[in-house]
Amino acid sequence: MKNNRMLALLSVGAVVLPLTLSGCVANNPEGGDSTAADSNAPIEVTITDDTCEVSTNEVPSGRINFKLVNKGTVRNEFEILAPDKLRIVGERENLGPGTTTDYTVLLEPGDYVTACKKNMIGSLVGDKPFTVTQGEAVEIAADEQQVIDDAVTNYTAYVKDQSGQLLEATKAFAAAYVAGDTEKAKALYPTARMYYERIEPTAEAFGDIDPALDEREADYQEADDTEGREWTGWHKAEKDLWDEPLSQEERQKTADQLVADTQKLYDLVYSDDFSINIDDISNGAISLLEEVATTKITGEEEAFSHTDLYDFQANLEGAKVAYGNVEALAKKKDPELADTISARMDALQQELDKYKSGNGYVSYTDLNDAQRRELSDLVDALRVPLAKLTEAIV
Repeated sequence: MKNNRMLALLSVGAVVLPLTLSGCVANNPEGGDSTAADSNAPIEVTITDDTCEVSTNEVPSGRINFKLVNKGTVRNEFEILAPDKLRIVGERENLGPGTTTDYTVLLEPGDYVTACKKNMIGSLVGDKPFTVTQGEAVEIAADEQQVIDDAVTNYTAYVKDQSGQLLEATKAFAAAYVAGDTEKAKALYPTARMYYERIEPTAEAFGDIDPALDEREADYQEADDTEGREWTGWHKAEKDLWDEPLSQEERQKTADQLVADTQKLYDLVYSDDFSINIDDISNGAISLLEEVATTKITGEEEAFSHTDLYDFQANLEGAKVAYGNVEALAKKKDPELADTISARMDALQQELDKYKSGNGYVSYTDLNDAQRRELSDLVDALRVPLAKLTEAIV
């Protein structure tokens, strides 16, 4: 599972209702009572395997900065939810043990819940009420607002386009898979998944959709909510094709569920209620690189097919598109940061290009330790400036 990577886990039937920037947004005013955060300091969130302590439970609306400190022994994630604890307003994933991460999000006045999620799966940990009061409004320049509106419009269209292509590619894969055309199914597997990997932060906003489609076997086995649900999705089909064949009946069931869950994602994205916020876009780019750096560089994503480089490329492409939609704003607010991000994206792309093979990529097992380390170093070099993007543009 996977950082505000736009939003995060919510139930399949629910709809994401992220905040929308208007002509002005609220800013943190000076002062506040004893429970309100100092507007000049980030809110500290101390995370362990069993706790999620937020240093204040009340802040003024606008751009909210958090400092997330994971003192636990495993990966974790921080979530901001609606009071029903289903709809995710914002989230930061892949918080490694012993790490400190800055996270910025826009919040409108209202009641929320903060919580963490050990291993980014299972039940909420340390969920507590979190109140956002009315802050002091600051004007957004008309030209800047137009850039924001254009970015949201364009990125929303991209997500819908990728969802549509994912659905068609999944149906084609499922047809070959069920028909027993193993070579064709193996060829279609990594290319179809690229549509998903490019917009994974959006998919994760719909709760049960992401684990249904993309849960790894190891994550399923470690989850504390497996009673009454089966392991499903791409990686179950992957294991079938490359490792342990399923019966024809089980293969049919797996394919049917994969298509049905992909259709759910498509329907949610094309719902009239679906919308994206400016910080969802920038945090989505951040999340995609965090995903590569913290879980995919090890080769654990495609444990049976070793098609990890397709995933790397798709995550980078998704981050590029997200960043491209806010690049004009980034250049206006912090041109040095924008130049650094662009240059490091180019460097990572050049490295990935070395491993192209025809229309795809070589097996990840073909890379030696030094080559994997070089990729890891370039991913880390990019994720550092990219992590500052949301704070720079909002």
